Amino acid sequence: MALGYPHPLYVLPFDHRGSFETKMFGWKGDLTEAQTAEIATAKRVIYDGFLAALAGGAPKDKAGILVDEQFGAAILRDAKASGVVTCCPAEKSGQDEFDFEYGEDFAAHIEAFEPTFCKVLVRYNPDGDAAMNQAQTARLKRLSDWLHARGKNKFMFELLVPAEKAQLASVGGDSKRYDLELRPALMVRAIEALQAAGVEADIWKVEGLDRREDCAKIVATARNTPARAEVGCIVLGRGEDDQHVHDWLATAAGVPGFIGFAVGRTDFWQPLVDWRAGKATREEAVAEIARRYLGFVAIFEQRDAAKA
Repeated sequence: MALGYPHPLYVLPFDHRGSFETKMFGWKGDLTEAQTAEIATAKRVIYDGFLAALAGGAPKDKAGILVDEQFGAAILRDAKASGVVTCCPAEKSGQDEFDFEYGEDFAAHIEAFEPTFCKVLVRYNPDGDAAMNQAQTARLKRLSDWLHARGKNKFMFELLVPAEKAQLASVGGDSKRYDLELRPALMVRAIEALQAAGVEADIWKVEGLDRREDCAKIVATARNTPARAEVGCIVLGRGEDDQHVHDWLATAAGVPGFIGFAVGRTDFWQPLVDWRAGKATREEAVAEIARRYLGFVAIFEQRDAAKA
């Protein structure tokens, strides 16, 4: 299987686990069977919003979902049977250092669902804890090698570059300045370091960037050898408000190599909160999730229409 993914890809991610348990539902500790079922029911609302978006015009060949096995096994099976692009996470939820959700059994869980993409979320600052970076890179290379040798699942790498204390202090503690002035170069260095260590992503799922030139540098880094010429980049939402995400996507959409997005909480969080609080019906929540997702799809579809 050749490296990369040269097709447009519009992902609705709802593989959130820890944040669902603690922030959406307010639960801590081991879940009961009933609690697990309740989260699965909420995730079905999100999936129905995705299906409503497909019915409302989102192109099925470009649309995808990212959902976890724990709460979304039935959704993964349904989407795969329907010919929808599926993505499934391999990482433990809610910890700073990447490790496998299912430990040494990671391969069996991927084989059980055969998602289009195996996704990892990794916090990696090249100036961060060197020992932690080395340890998680070794695990990531193991996964990368296994996926590419097997040739049945693509590798989606979600890269977060959290600020180190000294980095944040250098911009006066201003996270917006960090995002604008420091994070883009750190993202480039992180991708280069991971590539040098043998971690080969088919898609880099990256935090939004405010400048087109920074987006171009990310693509150039992702595609810095002939073998990587078709590696794609997509923008994640990071839970930001609708306008901020819209701006990030519009900036990235103008850069060849950015093939789409993976925006989750901005699409579904408030509709789910309103539904659970009785402020909206299930049907209204589904429709609102579809509306928000379709709005982000339109940014990239309009770009491609303009090219045509």
